Amino acid sequence: MTEELFGSAPEIDPETTRRLHERLVAAAAREQLLDVAYRTLDTPVGTLLLAATEQGLVRVAYAREDHDAVLAKLADAVSPRILAAPARLDPATRQLAEYFDGRRTAFELPLDFRLARGFRLAVLNHLPAIGYGHTESYAQVATAAGSPRAVRAVGTACATNPLPVVVPCHRVVRSDGSFGGYVGGEDAKRTLLTLEAA
Repeated sequence: MTEELFGSAPEIDPETTRRLHERLVAAAAREQLLDVAYRTLDTPVGTLLLAATEQGLVRVAYAREDHDAVLAKLADAVSPRILAAPARLDPATRQLAEYFDGRRTAFELPLDFRLARGFRLAVLNHLPAIGYGHTESYAQVATAAGSPRAVRAVGTACATNPLPVVVPCHRVVRSDGSFGGYVGGEDAKRTLLTLEAA
């Protein structure tokens, strides 16, 4: 009945859809309506969601975190004006590709840490100081972050790190050298540490 009244909807080819999306992204950026841009990136540790504000990279998420749920949380915590706009993430995409190819040992990206506060932020600020190919124990990180007894809080800070891989919480291990937990899972942590040890 609906088709009889209105006719069938015209087919829109993928190229037209892509061009329309690019125009939407450009208009949103021009009108300053794009608060969070995102894209996905296939990597050796699975598909990562990358999200950035005007201030910098705000979120890196593993598929196991549920990318749709991560975007919904970003809408609540940062802004509902979120759009798939890969161009803003070109520098992060390039540097991550270089990292996974073994050609980059440190990231040089603006980071937006608005999703972390207090001691967790102190831990995140310390993590890039753990050199590529090295690890520190949770206790060592607690001391470096200014609270030597806060070993469990370091674990929580690492587990809630909004920027895994780029802010290297995978370099934090247990005092006995075993991996400990990781937001991307034990296999992802092993892959990252193996890559950096090569």
